[in-house]
Amino acid sequence: MSDAAKIGKRIKTFRAKLDMSVDDLAARTSLPASLIEDIEGGSVSPALGVMVKLSRALGQRVGTFMDDQLAKDPVITRSAEREEGVASHKGKAQGHYRYHALGAGKADRHMEPFFIKISPTDERENSSHEGEEFVVVITGEVELQYGNDTHVLKEGDTMYYNSLVPHCLSAIGGDAQIYAVIFTL
Repeated sequence: MSDAAKIGKRIKTFRAKLDMSVDDLAARTSLPASLIEDIEGGSVSPALGVMVKLSRALGQRVGTFMDDQLAKDPVITRSAEREEGVASHKGKAQGHYRYHALGAGKADRHMEPFFIKISPTDERENSSHEGEEFVVVITGEVELQYGNDTHVLKEGDTMYYNSLVPHCLSAIGGDAQIYAVIFTL
């Protein structure tokens, strides 16, 4: 079963446990019902911002939908053993972001750490969700659109921002790699 199918099945299961319809979940998240149906059906791998909205509405951590099994502390992820998940931004064209979850299995976490590979794309749509994000650029250059401002960051640069402000992170001039930590309240 693909990662998208696993995530979709888990979201559908938690929604059903709460006796919530797709339309109810759409209203609580401000996401289109058609996107939720595509996610639950496994045809779309949701972006992180979408996952945050869904997990909040369902009363769960983001990791609840992404983890396959619980791990004993400390959770160590070897770079050679990272499992990759592909997600789009806002559920659009597949492959824009390639996620490697770094906290998978930690049951009581409050942060979602990721290693992310970003490919350049012309599709740039802002995201907005509760919480904060901290990002370190490892390779390449990325552009952060944050509210009305645009910032270009290079290798070694960091950014820390409030995720409620509309934002979009894109690779420019080639592929980029980042570490990102998302904290949800």
